[in-house]
Amino acid sequence: MPLFLKTAIQKTAYALTITSMVASPIVATQTYAAAASSQVATNNLVKQLSAIQNLTADFEQSTKLTNAKTTQKKNQPMPQHMNQNFTGQMKVARPGKFYWKTVKPAEQTIVTTGQSVWIYDPDLQQAVKQQLDDQVANTPALLLSGNAEQIMQAYEVSQPDAKKTYYSLTPKNDEGAFERLLISFGKNKAPSLMILQDAMGQTTTIKFKNTKLNANIDQSVFNFTPPKGTDIIEQ
Repeated sequence: MPLFLKTAIQKTAYALTITSMVASPIVATQTYAAAASSQVATNNLVKQLSAIQNLTADFEQSTKLTNAKTTQKKNQPMPQHMNQNFTGQMKVARPGKFYWKTVKPAEQTIVTTGQSVWIYDPDLQQAVKQQLDDQVANTPALLLSGNAEQIMQAYEVSQPDAKKTYYSLTPKNDEGAFERLLISFGKNKAPSLMILQDAMGQTTTIKFKNTKLNANIDQSVFNFTPPKGTDIIEQ
């Protein structure tokens, strides 16, 4: 399971992140670029997100350990969960509909209509169903498909360069699963990159490609029905 979705099930919080190689240039520009005020940054991001009624994209995700916040000893192999790569497709539609399908290295599907979330693993013939409470709904994985203004209430927002459409979000609740989220938008006004640095020192890069903004989406994709013979676990 992708890290940011697995964390959601374990801690009722989703996580999205980016590597230090991508994050460093963004941080560096804060020294030289004119940053927007917190209120202006929040308003700009809400406006950016509100323009998205639905979205489809392919994604590439990588998760790496980027600092020493681990008990891993020297000369020992790094645990597999600390260096992962995934590819797949994403679809979102307002309000609250989200579809995330990992194709490689293994198939897995995550679907929600805004009330409950399904995590389906065909290799295990298992589907997990979890109620999507307010805490889970106001988290990064649903940032693109939820209520932008409500989500902004959960984060401190900054815009390092007022002339560029990338934003840094810090949770107001320090009990969350991540410490910092970055989101960047392309020229087509669709998200091109999402970033998170979590409390365990892990960094995950989500790059979106072949993005289509506000195109027609078959709404049936969000209605998940477990295949016959699937083991269903309700949480």
